[in-house]
Amino acid sequence: MFFNGSVEIRSLDSKRLREAALLDPHGFVRYDGEGPMVVDEVQKAPELLSEIKLVVDRNRRPGQYVITGSSDIYSAPESDESLAGRVKNIRMRTFTQGEIQGSEPMFLTRLFANDYANRYPECDKRTVMGYAFRGGYPEVVGLPPDDRREWFQDYIKSLFAKDIKDDEHIRRQQALHDLLKAVAAWSSKFVDADALQTACGLSRSTYKGYLGALERYYLCECVGAWTGTDYARIGKRPKWYMCDTGLMAAMLNWRAKDIELDPDKSGKIVETFVFSELAAQIDLSGDYSLYQYRDIDKREIDFIVEDADGNLAGVEVKAGSGVGKNDFKHLEWFREHLARGRKFFGIVLYTGRETLSFGGGMLAVPMSVLWS
Repeated sequence: MFFNGSVEIRSLDSKRLREAALLDPHGFVRYDGEGPMVVDEVQKAPELLSEIKLVVDRNRRPGQYVITGSSDIYSAPESDESLAGRVKNIRMRTFTQGEIQGSEPMFLTRLFANDYANRYPECDKRTVMGYAFRGGYPEVVGLPPDDRREWFQDYIKSLFAKDIKDDEHIRRQQALHDLLKAVAAWSSKFVDADALQTACGLSRSTYKGYLGALERYYLCECVGAWTGTDYARIGKRPKWYMCDTGLMAAMLNWRAKDIELDPDKSGKIVETFVFSELAAQIDLSGDYSLYQYRDIDKREIDFIVEDADGNLAGVEVKAGSGVGKNDFKHLEWFREHLARGRKFFGIVLYTGRETLSFGGGMLAVPMSVLWS
């Protein structure tokens, strides 16, 4: 990000600045410089938002403030100010594989143009899992595996020792830690809420609040059900994903060589990796929405992407390099029964390198299309 003029940076990690912000929020946000004031870790003083709103309402010049934080201030229980109409929200996710390789994010354009190359760079299951185990936090991209695991463990310890420790809504840190580990184990699957509540010793209301806290700290995220139909048998449960697969693997103490041949575990981490790639590209574009589909007849599609015109694409994920006609049965059913009257594109992402047609517009596409 580039600014013209001077920039005033005030981090609320500083005890002195945090106390000043809480004691005199009006005075804290006053600034006469040409460039913006950057307020980091604003969630530690949510009172500042109301004062910033007053300043912006008096002077509508854009770019006066840049507000950053390691948790979502707007979803915090004590936050009563949204700055709606006065702020541009940008979700800073961990690096995608495309960012690491320096390639343009073109997957969504290809998906809705139904236009793919015949072959893509080699990217077998072991390679994809290597990317997933590395994750996308900038600090770990160049680290060897053992150092990465240590970094992730230190990151979680630091998060719980500092940010979460100061969160007055989290009274049982160990229960929250246990819940995070459980969500990691269920990532890409439909969560059994009753089982998690019992395992973590939480009441229903506390469970919901703690799950919201994990989302607020950008540790996990839910993908809602696609419900754009009056089909009575459609499911409406959300599906939860860890936001970073490197962190997921570290939380579960997984090693790539140990789970490569385990279809359940390898499938979870590969699908979660695909989620993180898709979510980042959807955030960047702003013209697409991400869902998942499951009905009570156990028809399931990993991801449904909808564009601004209402066109739909179904994306199934396979960790392996083998793909067959049976892998498209739910995509075909969805096209024939629920997507009637709309354009619908169906693909299976797999760890081969050739784009293969299975008829009726159904394609098996190499997973490397996400970043190639």
